[in-house]
Amino acid sequence: MSDTRRRVKVYTLNEERQWDDRGTGHVSSTYVDRLSAMSLLVRAESDGSLLLESKINPNTAYQKQQVQGRDPSLDITQDIIDESEEERFEEMPETSHTVDLPPCELNKLEEIADLVTSVLSSPIRREKLALALENEGYIKKLLQLFRVCEDLDNTEGLHHLYEIIRGILFLNKAALFEGMFSDESIMDVVGCLEYDPSLPHPRKHREFLTKTVKFKEVIPITDTELKQKIHQTYRVQYIQDIILPTPSVFEENFLSTLTSFIFFNKVEIVSMLQEDEKFLTELFAQLTDEATDDHKRRELVNFLKEFCAFSQTLQPQNRDAFFKTLANLGILPALEIVLGMDDIQVRAAATDIFSYLVEYSPSMVREFVMQEAQQSDDDILLINVIIEQMICDADPELGGAVQLMGLLRTLIDPENMLATANKTEKTEFLSFFYKHCMHVLSAPLLANTDEKCSYKGKFQT
Repeated sequence: MSDTRRRVKVYTLNEERQWDDRGTGHVSSTYVDRLSAMSLLVRAESDGSLLLESKINPNTAYQKQQVQGRDPSLDITQDIIDESEEERFEEMPETSHTVDLPPCELNKLEEIADLVTSVLSSPIRREKLALALENEGYIKKLLQLFRVCEDLDNTEGLHHLYEIIRGILFLNKAALFEGMFSDESIMDVVGCLEYDPSLPHPRKHREFLTKTVKFKEVIPITDTELKQKIHQTYRVQYIQDIILPTPSVFEENFLSTLTSFIFFNKVEIVSMLQEDEKFLTELFAQLTDEATDDHKRRELVNFLKEFCAFSQTLQPQNRDAFFKTLANLGILPALEIVLGMDDIQVRAAATDIFSYLVEYSPSMVREFVMQEAQQSDDDILLINVIIEQMICDADPELGGAVQLMGLLRTLIDPENMLATANKTEKTEFLSFFYKHCMHVLSAPLLANTDEKCSYKGKFQT
């Protein structure tokens, strides 16, 4: 079988239902003796190692995943089967008939619910039902019936609609999600999911999302599309985490596309915020302004922490650009100020942000600290602020101190220091650390030792 040489990304769904990036490679299809079947193989473009070996299942609907803003040279999930293989699948006997949808009427809701539930065990029938729903604009009709059932207090109909909408989510089709999670439809989808027939009373998810939850703009967001994307992501995440029951072992794969939908939404949010230089400039200006009140600063730091957490969904090259943008805007000087504040919550959030930076690039933090030493006293150096916070942690369990100790250990670890023809980071930074920081780190130990020596001398006399 010839190599199609398609360049693809490989993702795996971890136990926390998040996508892990396994790398970039080239995909091909070939017969694997061990699996006794045609299989998809992905070999890493860097070293040729095997990233994926997956038996091709004729009942699986392989599809191309479109991702807005993605690298055009990559296909996330590619329909890589060549013509000869397609012919081979076409020759396989059809195991399912076309799915015919009943009329979308009140007296047909039970029949519709039975149909949706019955197709979930068959990949081919799931695919056919999803296509029929999309082609006929059926979901909008169902949501119109939902409003009618609520007006009529038709509890039986509402229970059927719960089963129908839940089943449609389990069809695992991104094309259906785009319509279901649009501004005009998503609250009706949430409404359908309030009427779980296994519960004695409907849940109040819409009331929570519209009245209890408040969207706070720590810095005004002028981009309407970005606002809509943030609202949509929060609501879809709420559907996945709160409304839908924890999937069984047999249902886990039914929600993989929902997880992907949230994943790529977060990627878009980070990218759109990153491109808004006015927004980020104002964020850092207010964060470091002495006139900013404590409550406002706490909100700013928490937003920046969540922003950094979202960045973990980015591809490596996009994550590089993200952290370089933050570095250019002055995130390290800002953290230096915030870490020295009295507010425990602000310091904890700032520590989490600092951990993202250290994890991303210890060298970037080291370079900043060494440049800072040329203009500042030792007492106010960022790394000495970290040491002071570690030593003076008021938590009886020393949770913050342990976290800071781990970050400090990463920064002074010679194993992750760079060496080039013109510069040896190990020599430069360790020399700097012993000169400017070691006395701060060892001060409590020396003070304790001096006290014991003084006490011992008095005792002997």
